[in-house]
Amino acid sequence: MPRPVSVKFQPDHLDGVNAISSRDSNRLAINGQVWTSSIIVPWRGEVVAWPCRRHEDVQAEHLDALLAWQPEVVIYGSGPSLRFMPPALMRTLMAHRIGLESMDTAAACRTYNILVNEGRRVLGALLLG
Repeated sequence: MPRPVSVKFQPDHLDGVNAISSRDSNRLAINGQVWTSSIIVPWRGEVVAWPCRRHEDVQAEHLDALLAWQPEVVIYGSGPSLRFMPPALMRTLMAHRIGLESMDTAAACRTYNILVNEGRRVLGALLLG
């Protein structure tokens, strides 16, 4: 009887790409580095702290600043529960044809990892609160 063939669909690690390796309510680990504040996670490059602690803190200028990374899509992790971004705050992203998907932070981390492993130019804007 022939042995079953194992096929790997994606590599365990992509060089130069940021991956979210763990998450709980108080911290995120990106490529092994632990963060205890809200963060911006680009698909490549430096992870940076995000000054927004709660969904209510997010202003249009916080989203406008995301343009510098030139992402295809922004995955917004709104904290422990799903909170949608008001369309008025997303105006600049929409004008540049950059999508924004809102979900709780746990789902945002999973979605970010899937998209980055597909080679997408994704940006995670993740609240921890």
